Amino acid sequence: MVGDKEIIHNIDLEITPGKIHALMGPNGSGKSTLANGLMGNPKYKLSKGRIVLNGKNITKIAPDKRAQEGLFLSFQYPPEIGGVTVANFLRAAWQAAHKKKITALDFYQILEKKMVMLHLDESFASKHFNQGFSGGEKKKMEMLQMLVLEPKYSILDETDSGLDVDALKIIGKCIKYLTTKKKMGVLIITHYNRFLHHVVPDKVHILSHGQIIKSGTKTLAKEIEKKGFKNM
Repeated sequence: MVGDKEIIHNIDLEITPGKIHALMGPNGSGKSTLANGLMGNPKYKLSKGRIVLNGKNITKIAPDKRAQEGLFLSFQYPPEIGGVTVANFLRAAWQAAHKKKITALDFYQILEKKMVMLHLDESFASKHFNQGFSGGEKKKMEMLQMLVLEPKYSILDETDSGLDVDALKIIGKCIKYLTTKKKMGVLIITHYNRFLHHVVPDKVHILSHGQIIKSGTKTLAKEIEKKGFKNM
């Protein structure tokens, strides 16, 4: 709920390790509300039901604790943090997730490998977090966080928005790496089938008026592209 308004209701969704689920739907259907609710954004209240992560009920725990349990959210509109470099931010995030310290030199060796996967120049690490970044760079920053943290489950909220074909291919390869090599479960929130050309989902769901009205295989996304959401 947002205030007194119920946005999402009767959702029953299970994502297993190594599997990719795509959530599609028109504007205002509740996709981002679901993402924020799963992550524990305090603006969103869960009036009933529960959220379970690897058998543990995380419904009432804080967002940072959910992250430590292995849940990751890629923001639709990533924030800027002036005065904090990419390397320092990600090192602090890595230490919080792993609950241990790491030297700057050792962490940079990890970070460097992940930046190569995203075709990012080494100077990227010394930039201030998202400050002055293009839309595409901000989305790659989100993917860099995911690669560094290697969460158990990731919610990607319109990660494809504003990206060109080359960037989509790169991000698609990163997601495939984490799902196949690290068995990360993924929920991709998107409007368009074009992203699903690069990240093939195991299951596709249509969200409308806060409810999942239809689920199917990747062919469902192709149907949406042809018919639109209103005719599904």
